[in-house]
Amino acid sequence: MLSIRLDSETESRLARLAKITGRTKTFHAREAILKHLEDLEDIYLATQRFQRPAKTYSAKDVKRELGL
Repeated sequence: MLSIRLDSETESRLARLAKITGRTKTFHAREAILKHLEDLEDIYLATQRFQRPAKTYSAKDVKRELGL
């Protein structure tokens, strides 16, 4: 369960969107949070990868390793 406070402008925008789409404010808030979470998780994973880069291999090394 989550409870959030929105400023009046954001609350009005959300209510207007809910009315014109026939969906609930909760539906739209949930969708927005899920989308933003995916973006934040992607940013976090990319940041971690840049801080600890994986070993890279040349095409020649890969071919040799695969016996090509």
